[in-house]
Amino acid sequence: MRKFLVAIGLSLFTSIAGAAGDIVSLGGSVTEIVYALGQEKRLIATDMSSLYPSEAKELPQVGYYRNISVEGIVSTAPALVLASENAGPKEVLDRIAELGIKVERVSDDSTVESLYQRISQIAKVLNTEQEGAVLLAEVKAAVENAMTLSTTPYRATLVVNRTGTFQAAGAGTSADELMRLAGFENIFSEQQSYKPVSKESFLERQPEVIITTTASVEKSGGLTQFAKDPVIANTPAAAAGRIVVLDDLLALGMGPRLDQAIRQLRAVP
Repeated sequence: MRKFLVAIGLSLFTSIAGAAGDIVSLGGSVTEIVYALGQEKRLIATDMSSLYPSEAKELPQVGYYRNISVEGIVSTAPALVLASENAGPKEVLDRIAELGIKVERVSDDSTVESLYQRISQIAKVLNTEQEGAVLLAEVKAAVENAMTLSTTPYRATLVVNRTGTFQAAGAGTSADELMRLAGFENIFSEQQSYKPVSKESFLERQPEVIITTTASVEKSGGLTQFAKDPVIANTPAAAAGRIVVLDDLLALGMGPRLDQAIRQLRAVP
């Protein structure tokens, strides 16, 4: 198998480079930026987090970007793997690079500044720096404009339901950054990353706005069932009907549509 992969890797690097379709993108925001730069025809595969635009979901997928395999990537015959810095495992990406396939890792932390850096980095890698400069200016202007809109400084939380248990976003997450940009106070800011939450912790913190994702609502059996869950039901947010559902990548991806998420949250009455 090792000799087989080495042979394939070397042949791909010499024969596929420069082809119309030659990129595997790893990370939903990475894929979305490739589309925003007009380079979607170069994509030959993505990962499970690449949910937008809808056309991206029609491409072959190589698994989840944080848990990829050498075989899954190599089988798609790429010349370039364009990866979020959070993609991995690292040793898998290192092995892919050893096979002669170019691997470019781009900034992907939880800040708006990282989004701007990511746009510029991807544009440079794809030799579309002029288009990247235009996109960057548009995204910056849209975000800055969205942040001029009036808002109410609600006590808020963003929760996800991936396995049947609600988890709330803490500090160091893109969700925390989104709430900050919306002018909200994250009631779980004392914790890092995502952690399970209980009915008691919600009642103690009294969220006035609950933000969640489309997939989380679907996992709960629909919005009505989501709102009836014991963790959610007795909160000020549920009583006032201030449950905001965003598409997963819009809520969590810190991508080029960030201004849309900010606008929706700042419009919460």
